[in-house]
Amino acid sequence: MPKKRFTDEQIAFALRQAEAGMSVGEICRS
Repeated sequence: MPKKRFTDEQIAFALRQAEAGMSVGEICRS
């Protein structure tokens, strides 16, 4: 299997930020 680009923790963190109202662009840059 190819190595995942992001860990599950990073994905969960980004999803929580998105739910908190951050734009996707801001999350991707952080």
